[in-house]
Amino acid sequence: MEGKNRMEQGNVLDGLHEECGVFGIYDFDGGNVASSVYYGLLALQHRGQESCGIAVGDTDGPRKVTTHKGMGLVNEVFTPEILENMHGDIGVGHTRYSTAGSSTRENAQPLVLNYIKGTLAVAHNGNLINAPQLRRELEYSGAIFQTTIDSEVIAYHIARERVNSASVEEAVSHAMNKIQGAYSLVVMSPRKLVGARDPYGFRPLCIGKRDNTYILASESCALQTIGAEFVRDVEPGEIVSISPKYGIVSDKSHCLPKEKAARCIFEYIYFARPDSHIDGVSVYGSRIEAGKYLAMDSPVDADLVVGVPESGNAAALGYSLQSGIPYGTAFVKNSYIGRTFIKPKQSNRESSVQVKLSVLKEAVAGKRIIMIDDSIVRGTTSDRIVKMLRDAGATEVHMRVSSPPFLYPCYFGTDVPAREQLIAYNRTVEDIRQVIGADSLAYLKLERLSDMVGGLPYCSGCFTGKYPLDPPTEDIRGDYDK
Repeated sequence: MEGKNRMEQGNVLDGLHEECGVFGIYDFDGGNVASSVYYGLLALQHRGQESCGIAVGDTDGPRKVTTHKGMGLVNEVFTPEILENMHGDIGVGHTRYSTAGSSTRENAQPLVLNYIKGTLAVAHNGNLINAPQLRRELEYSGAIFQTTIDSEVIAYHIARERVNSASVEEAVSHAMNKIQGAYSLVVMSPRKLVGARDPYGFRPLCIGKRDNTYILASESCALQTIGAEFVRDVEPGEIVSISPKYGIVSDKSHCLPKEKAARCIFEYIYFARPDSHIDGVSVYGSRIEAGKYLAMDSPVDADLVVGVPESGNAAALGYSLQSGIPYGTAFVKNSYIGRTFIKPKQSNRESSVQVKLSVLKEAVAGKRIIMIDDSIVRGTTSDRIVKMLRDAGATEVHMRVSSPPFLYPCYFGTDVPAREQLIAYNRTVEDIRQVIGADSLAYLKLERLSDMVGGLPYCSGCFTGKYPLDPPTEDIRGDYDK
């Protein structure tokens, strides 16, 4: 990881970073899909603002695949001219935030491989925990890598398995026997679109349909954006193959018993867009519930409940609904700051928060405020936001957090950092309250998480240190070019 610089590009400064977003589409009627991929990626921009890319192919023509990718936001990397020159009826797209591998154009996805069976394009969301070991094995057998990301390890394994497999989905299945960790995959082959989700279902993936066009996407919000209807979620461990000849074909040979699934709880708390549904559960509804539980378990007398944009807003509304304390807006977020901006010098770092957030003084002056945020990672932002509210005239600031305290790193596609960098490590809640300067502080209780997601099995390793898979014994999150 590139530590501090990475974190500074986030929601405000201290928030966790989003995952990646994957999108795939196949128009059985032969229409061009590049613009639909573009709009799908715009809807998934919240999942990664570092780089993006699109690859499209023509299933009926010379099998040529056109690719364009670059550093930056979707609307920065793609122009109308670029999209007009991308012809094809099948395509995949990706928005990236790097949790493993460095932040360079070479590491942008989708990855496109030309090999003896044609061309594969692969987009991946997640982290493999055995990527370094698989990479070494491939390198010793003569493989040459162009990137430092684990997604290339997946692409190589699929391509290698495809040489001796009857179909691309069979090759994906064989590759899944070797890779371990978190992955939602979209794979474009010359005549099929394939989606796969790891057996624990860490990362989301769903299927959509628009007329005679089929879509795979990280989140259902991307389907709405392009006028497609939601068909269903890809199940944890499931492989789906989409083609005009067979429609949607499902392989559930890698599926575990449903109770063993381990969805990332942070998709519901923070990562996913509130208008998405993941595995039958409304993300917005989950956040409302989290806020209600905070009000039940950690009530406080106050005049106004406010959320830290964006993911704190729904939880703040839930707190208000449960407590009867009015919900209001205290913060204005500058929507025009992209992935990076010129940061102030160390001597006046507090203005980094103020560039992205400002306080409505009229809303908070003379009032006791309950401020709700989705998490506290390092604590370097929370103290500044508390101070901003006080400077604007708030008489009391009570902080409520719609997740339990972070105590352990994540190895499954989230950049929860090393324990020593987490404010909750070796500190009590009272210690943290003093650090951030709030009048009171309370977190969501661990036992509330299950109710928040309607009883779905989930991974809470970042809170408990109990992971569904043994964590890696070597660094998987840095670059491989040490």
